This record gives sequence, C-alpha cells and structure tokens, in this order.
Amino acid sequence: MIQSYKQKVELSENYDAIIIGSGMGSLTTAALLSKEGKKVLVLERHYTAGGFTHVFKRKGYEWDVGIHYIGEVQNPNTPIRKMFDYVSNNQLKWADMGEVYDKIVIGDKTYDFVKGVKNFKSKMHEYFPNDVKAINDYVQLVFDSNKSMKKFYLDKSLPNFLSNFLGFFLRKEYLKFSSRTTYEVISSLTENKELIKVLTGQYGDYGLPPKQSSFAMHASVVKHYFNGGSFPVGGSSQIAKTIDKVIESSEGTILTKAEVSSIIIENNTAKGVVMSDGKKFYSDLIISGTGVFHTYNNLINEKIRIKHGFDKNLTKVTPSVAHGCLYIGLNGTSEELKLPKSNLWIYPKDLDHDSAVSRYLKDNDSEFPLVYISFASSKDPSWQSRYPNKSTIDVITLLPYERFLKWEGTSWMKRGEDYEKLKVKITNRLLDHLYDQLPHLKGKIDCCELSSPLTTKNFVNYNKGELYGIDHTPTRFSQKFLRPKTPIKGLYLTGQDIVSAGVGGALFSGLITASAITKVNFMKKIYK
Repeated sequence: MIQSYKQKVELSENYDAIIIGSGMGSLTTAALLSKEGKKVLVLERHYTAGGFTHVFKRKGYEWDVGIHYIGEVQNPNTPIRKMFDYVSNNQLKWADMGEVYDKIVIGDKTYDFVKGVKNFKSKMHEYFPNDVKAINDYVQLVFDSNKSMKKFYLDKSLPNFLSNFLGFFLRKEYLKFSSRTTYEVISSLTENKELIKVLTGQYGDYGLPPKQSSFAMHASVVKHYFNGGSFPVGGSSQIAKTIDKVIESSEGTILTKAEVSSIIIENNTAKGVVMSDGKKFYSDLIISGTGVFHTYNNLINEKIRIKHGFDKNLTKVTPSVAHGCLYIGLNGTSEELKLPKSNLWIYPKDLDHDSAVSRYLKDNDSEFPLVYISFASSKDPSWQSRYPNKSTIDVITLLPYERFLKWEGTSWMKRGEDYEKLKVKITNRLLDHLYDQLPHLKGKIDCCELSSPLTTKNFVNYNKGELYGIDHTPTRFSQKFLRPKTPIKGLYLTGQDIVSAGVGGALFSGLITASAITKVNFMKKIYK
C-alpha cells in the first residue's frame, strides 16, 4: 500500500535501493529490482505517486495529468506490452481507442491517423495522391530509425569501459537519424508543405516543432502509434497501484509527501539520502528519477558537481517546453455528450508549425500554435461505473514558463488576483477552440480548472515546469552523459532524460537502469 511519510509509518533505516521520484522510470526500475529480490524504498515529494502517470480528483471528477494514450499495448507480444505485464504482474488492462487515434485539424480540414501501417499509408495516399512515393519512403524511414534504436540504448546500459570500446559502433546508425531534424528528413522527401504539416501533427507528443526536433524522436512517437492508441482501464493511477504491489512483495515501500533534500556522498560513493526534515535513509544504491537538472543542481553539492563537470554537461541540454492544461468536467455520459475517443490536434491554417510557435513566443496573445484535446472518460470502459453520468475533457496548449515568472515563488492556489485573471483569459481562449470543434458542448460544462507551468513545477518538481524533461533536439542524442550510470559510485539515473519523452521512453529507461545495475538481460527474462 502506498503510504504517506507524514503518517510516521514504521520504516527501515537501510534499503537495498533508494529511488528518488515515482515517475514511470522510477516505478519500472523499482519493480524490476524488486523482482530480483531487492528491498526498495521509493520517495515521492508529491501527495500522490506516479509522476506524470498520476491522477487528481476534484468536485466529483478525476483527471489523468499526463497519460492521454499509449501505443503498442494491444498486441500482447510487443516489448512495451511485455514490459507493462511484467512490472504489474499482468494486472494492467488496456482499452483500444478504435480505428482513428488522432485527428489533425488544420483550418477547416481534418486528417485522420488510422490504425495499422497499411491503413495509415492508404489514408495518406488518399489525402495526398501526388505524394505516394514520399509517404511510402517516409514510413520506411520511421521504421529504419526505430530499428537502429536498440543498439543505441544497449550502449547506455554497458559499463563505461565497454561503452568506450564498443559505443561508437552501437550508436553510429541511430545517430544518422537523431542528428538530423524532423523537417530536414521529411523535406528531403517532399516539398508539399501541407503534407509535412500533417505528418508532423503529433509534435506536441515530444514538444518541439519539426525544424528543431530530432527525427529519431519524431520517428519513435510515430511508430509507437502506428497500430493505434490505448488507454489504461481504470485510469492511469492503476500503473502506480499495480506496481506498488510488486514492490511490496519484496518488502519495499512507496512513500508520498517524502521530499529528499540531498544525496549523501562520501569518498565519491553514494551512501543514502537526507529528507527535508533531516531524517536519513541509507543504501549503497541510489537512483534518481527526478531529471538531470534537479539531480545535479539540487541533490548534489556544488563541489562534487564541479569536480565531475555536471554543470558543464547541463549547458549542453535545455529544459523542454512548458504547457497548460484545462481540465474540464461535464454532466452527462460521453455517449450523451457525443465525445469522441480520438484526440484532436488543432493548428493554425496560415503558418507551418515552426513559424506558428515563433509568432506565439513573440506575442503570447497571438493564435495558439497548437491546441490538443483529449477525452479520457470516453476512452476508459470503467469510467461510467466509477463516475456515473460524468465526463471529462483535457485541453492542452504550450505556455511559456517566462509568462509566469512574476509569480515564481508564490504558493499553489495562492498566487493572487492577476494570476487568476490571466488563467481565466487563457481558459476562455481554450474553450473557444473546444466549441469550434464540438459546438454542442456549450452550456454543458460543470467545472473547469487550468494548470500553468507553475502548477507543473509545484507537483512534478521540474524547475521550469517542463513537460518532457530535456529538449529532444539533434544534439541531445549525442550527449554521452545522459546514461544511467554516473561517475559517482552507486548513483544512477532513470526517467525520460535517459531515454526519451513520454511513458514509453520512461518505461524503457527503467529497464536500461535496472540492467545497468544488475547486469540482468531483462528483455530475455520478460520474453521467457
């Protein structure tokens, strides 16, 4: 059972492993180590576990804060599904979203992303009959990029001496894809601006528009959804709940309201952690899933940070985009309200993605470069039994952290009148986009609440409210320091900074971290 540190529960002083943060990477690492018989303590500063997989409840509704859909889990033999089954003891169940998982809306035109590679290609051929070859070549490049990914991430789990010897050969093929931007690759196949805009219509899933993002990141997301999207039955909180039982089975514990203030390091060896109240827990194995910026800037003292060049390494990467999410509650079932299962990606008609982002960053009152709408209550078959005659919608857009700088340091729910006025203004703009797509919802909304980048900072502890850890630029993938093993003995990293954005990336970061620690080939074990 997930417990609160504030309840003064009975705890050991020593553990086989201590994990800071309870996001997907941390939970996966914890589950894999627990299955190897290790007693693991997971420490989460928030009042609920799960990182971006947690839910919150308000006014009789429940909202998932980070999971809107997951790919590759309907087929029981995919690596992602196998992984989820293994870390949850087969307790996680998935609901298929149906034939159309994403709709790309540009002006008055809508383009459906349909389930199945052949179907996807046929649909794109239908929309763009003069670009059949470009579409086919693009899909092939998506697969080629993903095929080369396995060796690249294998290198991250190797000991340093082996990586120094073999790493170049393992990384070489993937870096051909990761070192080019998404726009570079696709524009080499077609000059059709509308087609490029449509094919990159999921860029919000990794946070950077085509001229800034690495093609390898784009290809990873696109392939992830080629066979459709799914949603966890019972909501995304089921992930932490099911994994908690696995951790408990080896006498481990997930603690909430348990903030770590620093990592104890003696003679360049991690020895334990100091809590915000001064209490100490000890272990020869410390794993941080809180991101490279927080880990190196806040959990390690300056002398050690400078000695190992962590501060220099951090200048080579940048925090990813910040966002705002409008959480909407409605009276009525999803069927009555005609809420779709497919997600809507809404873009301005007049500009390409990069230009639209640039215009918006210069003037935050200009048109949103992207609005994403998700309908969790219609995706989850258990929703109506849990929340009868209720429905929910999430509406998300980019919100630069800088716009909220004047309220930095203020407390959640106590940021003042001007802050609330700005939130109302953004809320109304987002509602206009919702009503443009689903006008029949006017007058049906029971409640709504907007999160800002400061909300994300407060609950997920990312310094600038970033959604995807560090930016997925071409240079990010060439940074060798983004690996589980650190130069400090016994200190490891996990989470999306080590692999890539999203739940799938964080899931595999847990696998890579656990493999680097134990030298166990977990995929071989899982497939057995």
